[in-house]
Order: sequence, then structure tokens, then C-alpha cells
Amino acid sequence: MPALESWPIAAPAGQPGSAVWHVDLATARADDPTGLSPDERARAARFVRREDRERFIGSHLALRHILAGYLGRHPDELRFGSEPGGKPRLAHPDPEGLRFNLSHSGRHALVGVASTATIGVDVEAVRPIGDALTIARAHFHPAETAELASLPDPDLTSAFFACWTRKEAVVKALGLGLAQPLDRFRVTLPPAAAAVLRWEDETAARLDWSMHHLDLGPDAVGAVAITRAGEPCARYRLPPGWAASR
Repeated sequence: MPALESWPIAAPAGQPGSAVWHVDLATARADDPTGLSPDERARAARFVRREDRERFIGSHLALRHILAGYLGRHPDELRFGSEPGGKPRLAHPDPEGLRFNLSHSGRHALVGVASTATIGVDVEAVRPIGDALTIARAHFHPAETAELASLPDPDLTSAFFACWTRKEAVVKALGLGLAQPLDRFRVTLPPAAAAVLRWEDETAARLDWSMHHLDLGPDAVGAVAITRAGEPCARYRLPPGWAASR
């Protein structure tokens, strides 16, 4: 799997298929919400901590910047709506089949873009979480919890976050939010290649899936889920000065 340092910077965005873009929010310096919609600015203003507010602004400006490149539009022109399950979608201009998903945690943001399928992305900053197995027993598939319980302590935290991001990416691709319980399907854990192994939900089981693990360095882990079997996912990252050039 390509390491973060090998991801191309600002690769051509108009290519068909699926891609995930990495954004380093620590270098974005995005404290100006100009360019966001009134709703986005209102959501940003509700954050109490300045760093949380700036990360929200930076990730949403990056989403606009990336999607505008695909659509050949200015970022300010984009308008967003939501699907019945609450998943954001492009309302203007006509997306012509373009689908996207956004996730951010700590200094990292991911933007997934797909033209041939539905895509979900998730990133989590790796951090101490207390009793990972207690959380897993409350939310994960029993087989995933058993696999985590068999791991030595030094490997448990990273495996937990890998499992969590893979499952969240699937749920975000489905656009169901909390309506899709995490214990109703099973994913692989490292070192196995990322994949959906089993569904308890017959409707979701009918979908074909591709999944990709993302190496984001020592402080974060990410995943991409796409509702199309055998779908590759290109990896790009925005250059450090993208926010200043918008």
C-alpha cells in the first residue's frame, strides 16, 4: 500500500473512476470561512474551540476546492443538499453522477470522489482510547471483537482504529448513519487486506464492495469503501499552499 509520502500532489482531478484526496489541515491555515455557504458558516461558528472551528472550515473549503476541479467550476458556485439518510450531495451544478464523501479527524481530512459508484471515507487520529475491547463489544461484530481480543496489547489500538475506520467508511457509503448498526456486518483487520467479509443485513449484502486501507503515517488511519467490486482508488493529496491560492 502506498505510503503517504508517495501520494501524488494535486494530480489531475478530472479522471473518471474513484479517488481519495488527503488534506493536511495543519498546513491549510484556513481560518476565514469566506467561500462557505451560510449554513456551513453557522455550523463552523458553533465550535467552541478555535482549532475545531478551523479544521471544520479547512476540510469544507478543501471539499469545495477538490470538487470544483472535477466540475470545472469555481468553489463558491457549488451548492449542497442532502439525501434521505442525511448524506451530503451536490445540488448545483448538476453532478452528472459525481459522488463524494468527507471525513476529518485531528490534522487529517479525506475527500472521496467517485463517478461510477457510491463512496465512503473515514479517518481517525490514533490516540489512547481506554478499554478498546469494551467499546468493540458494544459496537463491533462478535467475530471482530474476538479477533481484537486475541491480539497482543501493542497491536490492539492500531487494529481497533483500522477496524473502526473500515466500518465507518462502509456506513458512510451507504448513507444510513446510525440506521446501519456496526455489529451487523464484519470487516477484516490488519494485516489482512481491507474487505467486507459478511453481512447480516440482506439488503446491504446484495451490494458489491471494494475497500482500501490508507496509510496516513503514525498518527492516523483511514479507509475507503466503494459500492463496486474490484474498484481501484487513486490517491492524491493537496499541496500545502492550496488554501492561500483559492
